Amino acid sequence: MPKDTAVEEFARLVRALKARDGRSYEALGRRLSVSASTLHRYCSGATVPEEYAVVDRLALLCGADEEERRALETAWTEADRARRRAAPPVPTPAPTSVPSAPEPSPEPKPEPEPSAPVSSPDPEPTAPEPSPAPEPAPAAPEAPRPRRTPSLPAPLLVTAAVALVVLALAAALLGHPSRTPSAPTTAPTSSPSPEKEQPLPFTWTIGSQLWQGDCGHTYLVDRAPRAVAPPPVTADARAWAGAHGAVHGGETLVRVTVQGRSPSTAVVLHALHVRVVGRAAPPPWDAYRMGEGCGGAVTPRHFAVDLDRPRPLAKPVDGHDASGAESRTIPAVSFPYKVTASDPEELLVSARTAGCDCRWYLELEWSSGDRSGTVRITDGGKPFRTSGIAGRPAYAYDTVEGRWITAAESGQSG
Repeated sequence: MPKDTAVEEFARLVRALKARDGRSYEALGRRLSVSASTLHRYCSGATVPEEYAVVDRLALLCGADEEERRALETAWTEADRARRRAAPPVPTPAPTSVPSAPEPSPEPKPEPEPSAPVSSPDPEPTAPEPSPAPEPAPAAPEAPRPRRTPSLPAPLLVTAAVALVVLALAAALLGHPSRTPSAPTTAPTSSPSPEKEQPLPFTWTIGSQLWQGDCGHTYLVDRAPRAVAPPPVTADARAWAGAHGAVHGGETLVRVTVQGRSPSTAVVLHALHVRVVGRAAPPPWDAYRMGEGCGGAVTPRHFAVDLDRPRPLAKPVDGHDASGAESRTIPAVSFPYKVTASDPEELLVSARTAGCDCRWYLELEWSSGDRSGTVRITDGGKPFRTSGIAGRPAYAYDTVEGRWITAAESGQSG
């Protein structure tokens, strides 16, 4: 399938940067926290990064100037649009039709039965009764007599009129007192406007749809295999997971990229904390293993988090590089870290769980000059979510037959 011209142009710029730098795919990949094979796919145009942050870090590592970085961002934007247009549509699960019980027909209203004429028996002849004597007509009621209203004596009326006049004059002279005392009116005082909150002296971005070695990842999906699309490449993992409502199974990898705003004033990162805000039993969904694009033997240094502990901690762990002739250890680096505009830093977090549907976020402590604070790191405003997969039906994708098969059929176990 021919590549899009926008993707080709983006890949050409990435190849030029890599060639100018001179370092190997493995060496650059270690600095970018991606595998050598992933970086090679960027250069060949086989894959477009889902986020521009990794492209910008590559440009900084290779010494690109501002004009080159702007051109690279424009090329990535066009290539990303082409990638999204070419992404295969995600099948929607067919609605399962449940046979509904037939609606009961309305019962016919009972028609009134025709009443048969009742034949009354012939009355027996009786002797005529004597008619009663007419009662005397009642006497007409007596009309009520009008009640006489007692009239007040004339002297009393004069006294009352004089009293009313005196009261009216007193009210006019004294004025009308109000029933409730009015509050004194004061000029409105303008409250001092709060100072504008200063922006953070650094920026941060995250990537939360990462796979170990670009292949070893599992998602929990509440769909039957026939309604699940083939596994995507890592660059399309976010769109695939969002379309399926997928949850990370067993492990969530989060990459936090921190970059200072000033080229001279450094920002010191002091600590990274893990906050679990929800625990529940894992959902009874199927587990789908991603197996596309495996490659690279670099395990970057990272922070390991055991979400099953009551108070999880982010512990620094060594990385491992087996891509060369001799394998070597990538030493872990503990806090504090220092970042500037030209020297960003990546924090890779591996959060695992075996028996919890955990929702969690990170808190990063920082200081710069006389300022300090803590920034909350979430997945687009929502907590990260990681769920255990023990005992769940597991599936792998058969690229030959083009369908999901069980782990037993694929030869995978565990």
